[in-house]
Amino acid sequence: MTGLLTVVVLTGCSVGEEYRRPATPTPAAWEQPMSAQADWPSNDWWRGFHSEPLDQLMAEAEQGNFDIAQAVARVRQADALTRVAGAPLLPSVGAAASAGRQGSPNLNGIQTAKQGNLYAPTLSASYELDFWGKNAAALASAQSTAEAARFDRATVALTIQAAVAGTYFDILGLREHLTVARQNLADAEHVLDAYRERMAIGAATQLDVAQQESVVAVQRAVIPPLEQDLQQNHDALAVLVGTLPEGLGLASGELGEVTVPVVTPGLPSQLLARRPDVQVAEARLKAANADITVARAAFFPSIDLTIQGGVESVALSSLLRPESALFNLAAGLTQPIFEGGRLEGALELKQARYDELVQAYRKTAVAAFSDVEDALVAVRKTTEEEDAQRRAEATAGRAYEIAQAQMQAGTANIFAVLNTQRALFQAKDARVQATVTRLRATLALFKALGGGWQQTAANVN
Repeated sequence: MTGLLTVVVLTGCSVGEEYRRPATPTPAAWEQPMSAQADWPSNDWWRGFHSEPLDQLMAEAEQGNFDIAQAVARVRQADALTRVAGAPLLPSVGAAASAGRQGSPNLNGIQTAKQGNLYAPTLSASYELDFWGKNAAALASAQSTAEAARFDRATVALTIQAAVAGTYFDILGLREHLTVARQNLADAEHVLDAYRERMAIGAATQLDVAQQESVVAVQRAVIPPLEQDLQQNHDALAVLVGTLPEGLGLASGELGEVTVPVVTPGLPSQLLARRPDVQVAEARLKAANADITVARAAFFPSIDLTIQGGVESVALSSLLRPESALFNLAAGLTQPIFEGGRLEGALELKQARYDELVQAYRKTAVAAFSDVEDALVAVRKTTEEEDAQRRAEATAGRAYEIAQAQMQAGTANIFAVLNTQRALFQAKDARVQATVTRLRATLALFKALGGGWQQTAANVN
């Protein structure tokens, strides 16, 4: 019976409420047409693009990205605070030792008190009974905060991964834009040379030559902005992987070499367990719920037990004798009586903070479903757009070839050649842009689905 009473006293009773996940509306299925077989992304989801340069960039970003490194440091900070928060649940033990000399001085040659040495090593321990669950709740809050830091690290990593892939695809797109622009400039210059030759024999006018010179100048002006964008994206990619631009060894690649993976997510209800940002919001909510318990427990008395023991002797030789032993056992109770509203205000603050985080969690969850729906429709529509742009490019290419042949035969006028040339340039440019847009839409879907994140993947060694 005594043992049971001891357990009850030591464990106490919590004055807080058990955490319950807030109710959040969950769609029964995705609105966009989906394959019957679910296929959530894997941890290395970017390998589905089958791009070795992209794989290398992802590895470099994992090791060198500054934001990821900061997130890892925040996890370490949170773990350290968890250890600090757990300390009050364990006894505090300390040791002390003192040595001195005592006695009174001689008065008129007469020794009034015996002089000698005094040795006193002591060991003390103190423990606060967590009767109301305050210290346990503080530890739970710190643990939830540490979980949030881990989930936040996963969120940062996913954001960086998507940014690396998106910037790399932009670079490939800009390279192809430049190839198209330079080829169109070469074609325009070829047409200009042909018109000059024809003007020399009287088969073309100065107006024809001037118009074509204008086309050449316009197409030449397209190239510098593309080169600028390419360099700026190269510099941005260097920052993402944590290196100087000159140290970024980006191998040459082509947009057509990138494979667009197919992703068919499972039930929407599974999304909340996959998105690290949703897990961040819930972990913070758990921490806030534990903070309410801490604030409530502050209204109740705290009980401290202290024990001190040791030995005291005037001689080292007798320090370990039984008669030199001493000890002290004490218990203290502290009850707040009047705090001027401080405790009430602290509790109200924690409750309001919890209510705020409930709404933040619900918003994050609803936004997650919306993100996936937006990404799914974007993938489907950008795929249709890219297919249409490829057909338009092929048609424009045939028209330009016919116009060139007719120009060489002298049966086509300048306007037919210029129009077909301009249409082909626009079609190629639109096709490249459609391809990049489709790749970015796929990236947005991976990000909306939480990438390949899993709870074990959020751990930091």
